Amino acid sequence: MTLVNSQTFNVSDALHDCGPKMFPKLIFTTFSFFFFLSLIAQMSIQAFKVISLSSNTHHNITRAAVLKKSAEACRTHVLKQGGNFIQPNPLTAESLAKACLSPASASMLKSAIRVVSIRNAWVDGKHVLNAEYHFDDESFEQARNLITQGVSLVKASLKLKNYEYARQRLGETLHTLQDFYSHSNWIELGNRSPYSTLIKPSLPFENLADVNTPTCSSCGGDCTGNILDTIITQKKLTSGYFSLTSPSKPKGKCSHGGFFDLTSRVEPKGGINKDGATTAHGSLHFVAADVATAATGDLLQDIREEAGDVEFLRLMGISKSSSVLCFVVDTSVTMTEEIAEVKHITSFIIDSRRGTADEPSAYVLVPFSNSGFGPVDKTTDPDVFKAKVNALSAGGKGADDLEMSLSGLWLALAAAPVASEIFLFTDGEPKDPEMKSTVLALIESTKSTVNFVLTNPLTNRTRSLSNPVNQVYEDLAVASGGLAIEVPNQLLSNTTSAINDTSVSSLVTIFQAVRDPGTAEHFSFAVDSSVKNLTFYITGNSTQFTITAPSGQSQSSGQPDGSLAVIQSVVNFHMVQIKNSSQPGEWLIYMNSTQPYTLKVTGKSSINFQFDFVEVYQTPHPGYTVFKSRPRANGNVTLLLSILGSGSEVPTTVRLVEASGSGFYTGLLEDVGNGDYLVTVTTVPKGEFFVRVNGQINSSSTSDYNVFQRQSSTRHRASNISVTAVRNETWFPGQLFRLPFTVTTNNSYSNYIVTARNSGQYNMTFPSSLTTGSDSTANGVVVLSAPDNTTDGTEVILTIEVTQSGTNDTNYSFLRLAVSRAVAPPAGLALSLWLSAVTLLISLVINK
Repeated sequence: MTLVNSQTFNVSDALHDCGPKMFPKLIFTTFSFFFFLSLIAQMSIQAFKVISLSSNTHHNITRAAVLKKSAEACRTHVLKQGGNFIQPNPLTAESLAKACLSPASASMLKSAIRVVSIRNAWVDGKHVLNAEYHFDDESFEQARNLITQGVSLVKASLKLKNYEYARQRLGETLHTLQDFYSHSNWIELGNRSPYSTLIKPSLPFENLADVNTPTCSSCGGDCTGNILDTIITQKKLTSGYFSLTSPSKPKGKCSHGGFFDLTSRVEPKGGINKDGATTAHGSLHFVAADVATAATGDLLQDIREEAGDVEFLRLMGISKSSSVLCFVVDTSVTMTEEIAEVKHITSFIIDSRRGTADEPSAYVLVPFSNSGFGPVDKTTDPDVFKAKVNALSAGGKGADDLEMSLSGLWLALAAAPVASEIFLFTDGEPKDPEMKSTVLALIESTKSTVNFVLTNPLTNRTRSLSNPVNQVYEDLAVASGGLAIEVPNQLLSNTTSAINDTSVSSLVTIFQAVRDPGTAEHFSFAVDSSVKNLTFYITGNSTQFTITAPSGQSQSSGQPDGSLAVIQSVVNFHMVQIKNSSQPGEWLIYMNSTQPYTLKVTGKSSINFQFDFVEVYQTPHPGYTVFKSRPRANGNVTLLLSILGSGSEVPTTVRLVEASGSGFYTGLLEDVGNGDYLVTVTTVPKGEFFVRVNGQINSSSTSDYNVFQRQSSTRHRASNISVTAVRNETWFPGQLFRLPFTVTTNNSYSNYIVTARNSGQYNMTFPSSLTTGSDSTANGVVVLSAPDNTTDGTEVILTIEVTQSGTNDTNYSFLRLAVSRAVAPPAGLALSLWLSAVTLLISLVINK
């Protein structure tokens, strides 16, 4: 089975002559007909292809434009700072980051392009039936509105430093813009430059073909020249009609074309799309792709002019470093000494990294106490962040040991960039344990790591002991791949080194294991030649260990300062820092403990990976959509894997590894180009699991150890429940925003508990429970309302959690939303129109 179109075979072309007569033979009832079509809608796309080696794709178009426009912004910025900019050739993420004097940004630039491209592809998976998202059905005004609204929200989000949402919305907007050049006749009219009207709402559309104007004649396999001569000579703009459900279209109109387009089966037959080299107007595919690339650059330039070079580059992931400093701090009355130490740690990290490659690119602060939590302070200015931290003081209502800690962490996870390293400081147990499942959902969705510094260990006459009230924190730390450090407040300064080292840029996880209950066990892992600052983090009580380097050199936990490493220990926490350079090769560690323990091995390296769980569709063009939820427990699981590095790294093995055991399931790798791979795993671990990647570095040096290993920090798990929600409208302040969602399970007539939370803490209604029908599905709607004075571009994280009654099986849907103030209709308009209609109807009845 291939996910890449061949140059010599195309499903759409091969089945073109089957005609619509095949459908009645396959579909026996109205219900099953539409169910079948809904499945087809999930499999089909109607745009530049998402995955192809023979045609230009949305990803290639987006990547080329982003690199080119980022290079222009970089050049201007570097020269303005007095630096020397050398135009990269070839232009890649690695070469551009180096030319921008920010080599550490290469992985973030790749990540930004990935987010924009994935969201671009998402439009085809979720809006295949909406003509305006693709410029189908001559929907020029509606499609242009989507573009202008999208650009407005991207700009507003940048002003609020909401880069992740800005990237997602940019991807959606670019999809519609790029489709114009494939689905309209702009190229056939002889145009070889972008149509500026699409990104300038002040310019009117001119010379559009109206609904009564015929535009096409019928064609067979070769549709070149099927657009009417009168349309070409009069320079009238049209686009193809498309439908999965009905063959009807206005008389004489062009169709999109392709097997699944039913309108292409009626006169005039055929189509005009240029989605690939073998489609209806495939001879113009590469021309259309080139103009779409230029148009993408124009839209990016419009955003750049509004935001400025620095913010535009941050949007694209280019900044001094990729690290983010995020503190969640308990400000209750018992935290006076701890807050003073947090201020010291903050100053140390900021001052020691200022001007270096590890200077954080962003800062997030969220306070909480026993009486409340928030607000979120987010900035890119280190001095502003330092001032915010220095302004913290202990307070709250009384000396209650229960804190709103999980609510504060929830806000931090919603506000921080994806894959952030977060530190929470507290001396109390959570007052809001019901937030645990929502926090877990955000941890899994954002792949962020949470570290807890807990200043409430129990003590006896000889030593400190683990406090059982910290169990929730320890569970969350383990789930995220973080640390739960229990330390008396007088020893809090001893954790500064760990906090500083675990929040640097280019930090990668090489190996991770959890054992509960503890057991004596040997672990081995590969360390490649790119890894520096190799560090072991071990948490657990009464833990003994021995580390052995590839050279055979060993050191035990009883030697705090040996020839191999320096070991720092505080209560349940041990940090082992390898001296000198990290030796490449196979490392060993023997853990000897009957108590629960965690082991995490990290280092600094430019080689890493990113992944998302995806749903793959095959026909008529291969593609995928990313879902921000747990994968389904039954059936195949597919990951979209991206390798970050110099470009010469190749993955050889991808496994789902049991988090608390030695079992694993190996996936089938398929290269889909641009450093991306689809990984299909036929069986998913029943419990929690990590994603582990092993690969080869194609280095010319024979002395290098060229085998690399990387592992996800966050633990994941599968579910028998599927929760899907799609934003279909714009959220305006002062108006109700409806978000439908669907629950799909393996069981009919089963009960499920529903919980929804939004990070804006806005008014919200949703069903507290749902019951699946005979088709094992249930539908619900979340309704939100933002205040009238909500700032344009305000980001809101929404989680919808669904749990099967009487079980621990839970899944969720994770969405980034933003409130828009762009051209909102009057709040009472719809109601007044409805009342007018009702009044008119009553009047007519009375008069009659």
